Amino acid sequence: MKRWCIAVFPAVFGLACACVQAAEPVPVEAFAQSDSVTSPRISPDGRHVAVSANLGEGNHAIVVYRIEGMQQTALLKLPRYEQPVDMHWASDTRLLVAKGRLVGSREKPVATGEIIATDFDGRHQLYVFGYQVRKTGMDRGFGVIEGFPPVRNGHFYMRHLAANSSRSMLYDMDAERGTSRLVADIGKQDMAFVLDPGGVPRFSFGTTDDNLYLLYQANAQGKDWQPASAGKSGGKFVPFAISADGSEVFATYSTDGGPAFLVRSDLAGARRTTLASDPFGSVGDVEWSTAHQPFAATIANGRPRSVYFDETSVAAQEHRQISSKFPDHYVTYVNHTADGNVTLLYAYSDRDPGTWYLFNRNKATIEPLLAARGSIDPARMGERRHIRFKASDGLELDGYLTLPAGVQAPRKLPMVLLPHGGPHVEGDQWAFDNDAQFLASRGYLVLQVNYRGSEGRGDAFERAGYRHWGTRVQDDLIDGVRWTIAQGYTDPDRICSYGASFGAYSAMMVAARAPELVKCAAGLSGLYDLASFATDSDTASTSYGRNYIARVLGNDRNEWRTSSPVHLAGQIKVPVLLAHGEIDKRTPYAQAVAMKKALESAGNAPEWMSVPGEAHGFYKDENNAAFYRRLEAFLARNIGTTKSP
Repeated sequence: MKRWCIAVFPAVFGLACACVQAAEPVPVEAFAQSDSVTSPRISPDGRHVAVSANLGEGNHAIVVYRIEGMQQTALLKLPRYEQPVDMHWASDTRLLVAKGRLVGSREKPVATGEIIATDFDGRHQLYVFGYQVRKTGMDRGFGVIEGFPPVRNGHFYMRHLAANSSRSMLYDMDAERGTSRLVADIGKQDMAFVLDPGGVPRFSFGTTDDNLYLLYQANAQGKDWQPASAGKSGGKFVPFAISADGSEVFATYSTDGGPAFLVRSDLAGARRTTLASDPFGSVGDVEWSTAHQPFAATIANGRPRSVYFDETSVAAQEHRQISSKFPDHYVTYVNHTADGNVTLLYAYSDRDPGTWYLFNRNKATIEPLLAARGSIDPARMGERRHIRFKASDGLELDGYLTLPAGVQAPRKLPMVLLPHGGPHVEGDQWAFDNDAQFLASRGYLVLQVNYRGSEGRGDAFERAGYRHWGTRVQDDLIDGVRWTIAQGYTDPDRICSYGASFGAYSAMMVAARAPELVKCAAGLSGLYDLASFATDSDTASTSYGRNYIARVLGNDRNEWRTSSPVHLAGQIKVPVLLAHGEIDKRTPYAQAVAMKKALESAGNAPEWMSVPGEAHGFYKDENNAAFYRRLEAFLARNIGTTKSP
């Protein structure tokens, strides 16, 4: 690179870093603030960038800037609790947005199936598709942005899931006029499509409500859909891209429920070549070249690393050179301009929430454009160290230790066990973790375990957590705590469990199942009663959610009872902190009230924080700050860092 520009645009985005003396503690407010921007996309001509801007308190907007001078050209405020879940440029001047509904800060927004479009200057706004409008020849339903023509001409491909229908359809949509043309029709529900570079659908795949994987293939004209021969190979073959000449398919492939690796094969699924793999975990994200072809994949166990399909390729050499400019970060491409000259890239680390940069190939420059959050000073954050250990039944697990800043060799530190939510979601990774860094900034060692049931290690590992939420999943967490004690990392007399959502469930279950290990337990937006969750949560309000509950929890109500913290309150002898939003629908407020009453009946009244107007996690910065202060004081009283080992 010929030069390295470090100027940002604080006047526009308010991204100036907070400067404090090293001796002062990192302010709680630094962790209470949400990311200011997410999901930026550069336009095909490189003149504009669109972002999802967080306005605070559950309010979001789509903001477009002219890159030259960073002048705002459009600001589209969305209704409260709505946020883009997917955003792309359909042409140089036309932006396409798939909307989602927020259910709380602890969950990703849920897609609503609505797609809107706007010009770069905010004009010609159009409700392209969704449940509000009926299009000619199309039933109301759920729309998903599935792909684009080779040249962005204002059209896009939309997967259409009609309400009360068992069919999946693919349409060529005009984002300018909202008109449509049917391209493909599969007599199966909730199927995704993979198109070749010419826009012809060649594969369709999906999973039934009974968790049966389906794969179909079309002919060269995108017709005559038949069960794909690639799906009969004895493994799970999931295509995601077709080669530039249309002769090969890129896919993830797994056997016997193991980790997925990345392959390239002919369209019949034969003559497979493995491009990237890891025996411990599945291959992660794919890097795309300026020619819209995958050239690398990410192995995300521990600090992410890139696996290049061809080490000698121009794309590989370039990405490696750019990455060398960010020695403590991982660099990933977001999108490219149509001429391939400018790339929007993202660099992040375990201590840095991340910054987006513009890489100009002609000028050989990399210039910072946007920062995810200006309140975090990476230099004052702690290292996240990848660990592996054996569970009590011999299965190898992994996880992360977040160390207080400046600590190189943890020894007899007070520790917080921080289980992730879900539980059947992507496990904890190396990237910046707000809760972990907050706790580490207060002097605690933080343990996170990717217990069985977590995604990222194959279907078998995930299924191993089904119907074992209160037993084997918790044993994995307990085994992790015992491992850190055996290593001498933590003081066995100063350990607390804390989590949010399913993490709060685990925090209470660990306290009940291993009372000798933890001295306190804290839960935010917690799940405490499985029977109530199976009937009264928003998960239970849809057929998909009910099928999920039946699959992962079974239907034995006695097992639900014995695996519910609300019925094990008498076994929880340590101090407890409960915090909950009063309009939470994912784990309804009644869950926390029931847990509070159960603990009171057992003679162990918890500390209580009830927050009006908040859902599954808090959107208001002041509420997040208030919770972190309550958590900080709670931990200090029970395992505080001022105590001597």
